Amino acid sequence: MFDIVTFGSATYDISVQMPDSLIEKDKRFFSGLAYCLNLGSKIDVMDMHFSFGGGGINTVTAFKKQGFKVAYCGAVGDDIPGEEIIKYLDSIGVVSKFVKKTKIKWTNNSLILDNPKQDRTVLAYRGASELLSKKDIKKELQAKWFYLAPLSGKLSNITEDVIAFAVKNRIKIAINFGNSQLKVSAAKMKNWLSKIDVLILNKEEAAILTNIDFSNEQGIIKKIAEMHNGVNVITKGEDGVVVTSGGNIYEAKLNKFKVIDETGAGDAFGSGFVSGLIKAGEIEYAVKLGLVNSKYAISVRGATNGLLSEKDKKLIEKEKIKINIYSI
Repeated sequence: MFDIVTFGSATYDISVQMPDSLIEKDKRFFSGLAYCLNLGSKIDVMDMHFSFGGGGINTVTAFKKQGFKVAYCGAVGDDIPGEEIIKYLDSIGVVSKFVKKTKIKWTNNSLILDNPKQDRTVLAYRGASELLSKKDIKKELQAKWFYLAPLSGKLSNITEDVIAFAVKNRIKIAINFGNSQLKVSAAKMKNWLSKIDVLILNKEEAAILTNIDFSNEQGIIKKIAEMHNGVNVITKGEDGVVVTSGGNIYEAKLNKFKVIDETGAGDAFGSGFVSGLIKAGEIEYAVKLGLVNSKYAISVRGATNGLLSEKDKKLIEKEKIKINIYSI
C-alpha cells in the first residue's frame, strides 16, 4: 500500500529569461505591460532552464522528498518529454507504473517567459494529461491518501471517478481544486465536499467557490467552513495562509524573502501542508511545513528543485513562524 498517490498534470517546462528590452507598456493589456516580439526575428534571451513540472509531478516529488511511499497516476505522450518524465520519476523512487502513455497527444509542455523585474507569462500546451480516464484508475492504487492537484480542462472530468474510488477503498482525500473543477454544479460540488478530508484553494478560487467578493475575506473564510466540515486551506500568496479546522481559524505568514520563480508555489504549499498533517497530526506543524516548503521551492528556478527533504526540519524551526489561532 502507498502512503500517497497523486493525480494531476505532468509537464516538461522550459523557462526563458526575457530581456527588459522586450517589455512594452500598453494599456490594451490587463497588466499594462506586454512582451513585444518582432515577427521573423531571431531574439537572444538571457538564460534558459529545463525542468519537470505540473501539479501531479510537483506534489509527488514533494511527498517523496518527505519520505513517503508514493506513486503518480497521470498521462504523458509517447514522445521524448514523456520518456524523460518517467525516467525522472524512476530516478527519485516514485512508482511510475500507473503513468499512461498515449500517441493521441504530445506530453504537456509549458514555455515560461520570465523576467526578474516583472510577473511571468506562461504559454501552456495541455496535451496528454487530459487523456487520463476512469479505466486508468487501477484497483492496485491502494493508498492511505489521494492528493489531487488542480485538474484542468478535460482532465477535471475524472474528479468524480477518483473521489468515488477513494471513498470505496477508504482512502483519505486532499484536493486542490482548479478553475475547471469549480465550474461544476452546486449539487455536485456539495457532494464532493461531503467526501473529502482536506480542501486547498487560493483566495481567488475560494471567492469563486463561495460566490463572495474577493475583498470580503472573513465572509469567504466563514462560508468555506460552512460548506466543508473538514480541513480548509486558503492560500494568499505573500500574505500567508488561513486554515479552518474544528471550529478554529489558523493564520500565519512568512517574513518577506526574494522570489526567483513562482512556478509551483501552490503545489509546494499543498503537498507540504498535507505532509505535515500526516506526520504530526496537527494543523500548526502542517502550516509551518507548507509555508517553508513553498518558500524554498520558489527561491530557486524549477518547481521541484527547492522542495524540502525529510532532513530539512531545522529550516522550519529557523523561520520561527507565529500562528494566530482563534474561533470562527
